[in-house]
Amino acid sequence: MIKKMLVSAITPVLAMALLLATPITGAHSPPESAKVYFIGLADGDVVKSPFNVKFGIKGFGITPAGTEGKRRHTTGHHHLLVDVEQLPDMDEVIPRDPHHIHFDRGETEVMLKLLSGRHTLQLLLGDEQHEPQDPPLISEKITITVNYS
Repeated sequence: MIKKMLVSAITPVLAMALLLATPITGAHSPPESAKVYFIGLADGDVVKSPFNVKFGIKGFGITPAGTEGKRRHTTGHHHLLVDVEQLPDMDEVIPRDPHHIHFDRGETEVMLKLLSGRHTLQLLLGDEQHEPQDPPLISEKITITVNYS
């Protein structure tokens, strides 16, 4: 009887300890293998404006901004960072301006028109409210040269 009472008293304590010790993955946390990247555009490329920029994603999904329900936890939408020197705050909404271009409808490519010269491009995935996932899904920054000749 005492054994039974002891087991009954210890079981909830052990369960709670196990729960607290187990790392909890956030709802918007992509798997470690997930990544975003450019398709057919690489660091050092020379392009003529306007040019097509294709966005790739692996290990996570794409849905429009504002997506609701369970699916929103395993998806996001692209943001193209153009000539951004400092990344936006990863705990805030991604800015919306000519340097932080939102693809709210879940687009995976764009015809981009840039002035002649060197430019940097980087992809950042945002959740249904335009906030980066945790950890953020961000591509390598690439530098391209836009030529009009």
